[in-house]
Amino acid sequence: MCNKLSYFFLLSVLFVSCKNEYKPDISTVRTSKGTEVFQPDSASIASHYKIPDWFSDSKFGIFIHWGPVSVPAYDGWYARNMYDVNSHVYKHHVETYGPVTEFGFKEFIPMFKAEKFDPQAWARLFKEAGARYVVPVAEHHDGFALYNSTFNPWNSVKMGPKRDIVKELRAAILAEGLHFGLSSHRAENCWFFSEGMKIPSDVQDTTITLYGERIQEPDGPTLSREVVHQDGSNEHSRRDWLTHMYEIIDQYQPELLYFDWTVGKEPFQETFYKFMAYYYNNAIDWNKGVVVNTKFGYGDNIQVFDIERGKSDQIRPYPWQTDTSIGKVFWFHHKDESDLKSVNHLIDDLVDIVSKNGNLLLNVGPRADGTIPESQQKVLREIGHWLQVNGEAIYETRPWIKSGEGPNKGTAGYMTDSEQSVYTSKDIRFTTRKDTLYATVLSWTDGFVTIESLSEDVKPVHSVSMLGCDEQLDWIQNKSGLTVKFPEEKPTDYAHVLKIQ
Repeated sequence: MCNKLSYFFLLSVLFVSCKNEYKPDISTVRTSKGTEVFQPDSASIASHYKIPDWFSDSKFGIFIHWGPVSVPAYDGWYARNMYDVNSHVYKHHVETYGPVTEFGFKEFIPMFKAEKFDPQAWARLFKEAGARYVVPVAEHHDGFALYNSTFNPWNSVKMGPKRDIVKELRAAILAEGLHFGLSSHRAENCWFFSEGMKIPSDVQDTTITLYGERIQEPDGPTLSREVVHQDGSNEHSRRDWLTHMYEIIDQYQPELLYFDWTVGKEPFQETFYKFMAYYYNNAIDWNKGVVVNTKFGYGDNIQVFDIERGKSDQIRPYPWQTDTSIGKVFWFHHKDESDLKSVNHLIDDLVDIVSKNGNLLLNVGPRADGTIPESQQKVLREIGHWLQVNGEAIYETRPWIKSGEGPNKGTAGYMTDSEQSVYTSKDIRFTTRKDTLYATVLSWTDGFVTIESLSEDVKPVHSVSMLGCDEQLDWIQNKSGLTVKFPEEKPTDYAHVLKIQ
């Protein structure tokens, strides 16, 4: 199924001279206005940087994985695994599209048309879901940019949708009063297609810059801290990455930039500190607080630590983040995925994360045509309904002296959140706002709940109510704790918040 016309069209684009004269000076961290407060080292950044309040207050954001890999809608790492003869993706690809010598990953780009993409509708949905910030993936490991790049001709303005997806989303997101971030996985592109060098494939054609440097990935388990010492990049790919990051910063002014694991490795750190200094200096010019997300390699005081598909087991002193997806397995749209996390699962996780000083960044995977599957929309709207009633215990809150109590601590650590924790009415999570304590009970009871952490020896309680409920509650505080009789009817179907003065 060779699509020769599309191949020659894409190849010709690579040789069209670019009239855009934008040339970032990656030798400096000084901004166009001359700002140079931050220098590219951890000590300088730590002495000037503060995680902005907007991030600490937001608690809930939306992640978006979308691109050419949404066309086959079969595997999130389709672009890599379609060249791995030992992968089920390779077998699926050959059976469905033909040999990888004739139908390579680049052939999906003309099929990625985004013909039903409505950025305003997306932004309205995310606001309805209760999100306070939105983070589209500007470029995934496959090297296809969803923005107007001077340096990467494989982008959505020149190919596929013929639209600046990032620019359109930025305008729609900001119009809804939400914070706008971006994710770049450019650092992983240098090795992502290396399997294609082991077999006859179009990856062997090194004029196709989409496929990066094609270096062999030196990783073991990608999120293991042991890989911090391994390369995962080369000097050229790091300079290329930095050029792209300066471009994204200058063009789109994101308030948050999320990265996967390669940037945390020691060979990458010198380059990453330069990026951080340039980004933070620009934020001064914008008069905005900005956030960087990484998974290891940097102090929690100079960026926000991110746990992929997992949670912390304790309150962390600095704000942190879980990034996960509505789907239990995939990030990008998968046409056969029906195993989504339940609303109850996601709300319980949100409550647990916020009680430990964290944020939840929840991913959606739109179809290639730009529509978000109804099953995912339903989940988002139900979360939004719960937050309309109970958001007072989530937004703008801070941790209490302890995150919670009860027999079930829940899962913790990387890649642990696919299985739902089973909570009872004894499992309670705490947050605070000024003089108010919120105790979120993770399961309903028709009887009484006793909060053992609130015995009369701790601090006297003056009033107890349940968010979303007008019924006056019966309660008593003694040496055993604060005992509260639940109301007759549930205010929502999920976790239930006691507001305690």
